[in-house]
Amino acid sequence: MQTLPSAAVPPALKRRIPRVADLAPLMQFKKPEFGAAARLQRANTTWDLRDMAKRRTPTAPFDYTDGAAEAEISLGRAREAFLDLEFRPGILRNVQTVSTVTPILGGNSALPFGIAPTGFTRMMQSEGEYAGSQAAEAAGIPYTLSTMGTASIEDVAQAAPNGRNWFQLYLWTDRDRSMELIARAAAAGNDTLMVTVDTAVAGARLRDVRNGMTIPPALTLKTVLDASYRPAWWFNFLTHEPLSFASLSRYSGTVADLINSMFDPTLTYEDLDWLRSVWKGNLVVKGIQTLDDAKKAVDHGADGIILSNHGGRQLDRAPIPLHLLPRVAAELKGKTDIILDTGIMSGGDIVAAVALGADFTLIGRAYLYGLMAGGRKGVDRTIEILGTQTARTMQLLGVNRIEDLNPDHVRLLGDATADVELPRAAVTL
Repeated sequence: MQTLPSAAVPPALKRRIPRVADLAPLMQFKKPEFGAAARLQRANTTWDLRDMAKRRTPTAPFDYTDGAAEAEISLGRAREAFLDLEFRPGILRNVQTVSTVTPILGGNSALPFGIAPTGFTRMMQSEGEYAGSQAAEAAGIPYTLSTMGTASIEDVAQAAPNGRNWFQLYLWTDRDRSMELIARAAAAGNDTLMVTVDTAVAGARLRDVRNGMTIPPALTLKTVLDASYRPAWWFNFLTHEPLSFASLSRYSGTVADLINSMFDPTLTYEDLDWLRSVWKGNLVVKGIQTLDDAKKAVDHGADGIILSNHGGRQLDRAPIPLHLLPRVAAELKGKTDIILDTGIMSGGDIVAAVALGADFTLIGRAYLYGLMAGGRKGVDRTIEILGTQTARTMQLLGVNRIEDLNPDHVRLLGDATADVELPRAAVTL
């Protein structure tokens, strides 16, 4: 290789002995930061929070959150659907300011997502539903308490008195008990009742079976050893009120046994009519997996529908909510509020769902990963991460407002029409 004559070498490329004054600006060391707040701040994605959660939580409660039914194909496909899409950005738009305010069920949410109902939440981390409801209140988004929650309807209302609290209902075979829960939800100020309809029987959640997941948790030698090197979780578990389903009677047995003994496999649309007659607030049907059922739910009085396969925790190989969404939106957009859950792990996922026709989304596992990673502060961090990602994705798409998102901004790869080609293989992330 021919070298340049010394006269032709630019001054910046001539070697010299570095001066201390030149090195000083380049050798500034960041002060070490310790503690939960610093640890959570280092999390940049919900996957980072999941890694933290796994390190800090015993196997049984972590797997209860992380797992799904049977081979977990439904969950893998739902997540793959969000990966297998293409954004179509618009350029040369003024996106200096962005509003993520989203109208939903007669009110506004500061972000286009809320917290989904999750059962047994204080098993994941002792702050449980209290952390979720208070974080949602602070962020200005809805929070949904599950029938199988470990804090009562009244306690959540007291913990987050200014929050928008919703209640999720499993219809019991005992209608008087169902009516009692409905009355309590109304008295506590819940404006929305979310009835789940995809649990005629329990799905086969094999991780829970292998881990011996019971209610309350059984302290076997295996569970004690597993928890022993997670002292914070162990300390919290032993020093707080014993776990139980706060809205239910005391129950001892497996999760599947509880579902199979309590929930009604004979439910029909007539039961939805009954609910519509006794509940005066917003009625939302969760667990819609076909266009036909979406239409019927609206015909029977639903103010909103949730396209969901229960996070993949019920029927394995169930329809993928994101793939179903465009067909439902084409028929029902503007006639009912369309909400989507299952597989959401980023703000980009949320933006894609809204662009394809969802009015709103719900997060379940993503919120629980934050809870397990750091209690209330972890949930705050989850919401912060998803909110930041949502706003940034909107800006990069050239969009200022949630209502400006539309199907032109997203293409499901391999989907030229509404007949979406399913992924060829499950991807468990």
